[in-house]
Amino acid sequence: MTAAQRVLCAALILMTVLYVAWFWHEPVAMLVFALPSAALAIAALRGAVRAGFWSGVLALAWFSHGVMVAWTRAPERAFALIEVVLAVVVVFAASVPGLRARFAKRS
Repeated sequence: MTAAQRVLCAALILMTVLYVAWFWHEPVAMLVFALPSAALAIAALRGAVRAGFWSGVLALAWFSHGVMVAWTRAPERAFALIEVVLAVVVVFAASVPGLRARFAKRS
């Protein structure tokens, strides 16, 4: 497992923990937010080829959600900003393999 894959797995696990802590009193919201990140973390740990792609796609939605909540709900701002940071980490970690392949020296 590469360093980027380890970072991706760690960020997805932390995202799942964040959502469980944030939405512990709303079971449906917790499932809607925590289940996809947990499933992607498991898939990434197992080495699924498309886990990084789908993590990056969902991270764009997580980023948007975090920014919206940070702007509109002051009591939840800390959770939202952590969500934004983790979403950015997921996007970059998911993009590293593609960037390496794109900019690799060709012999």
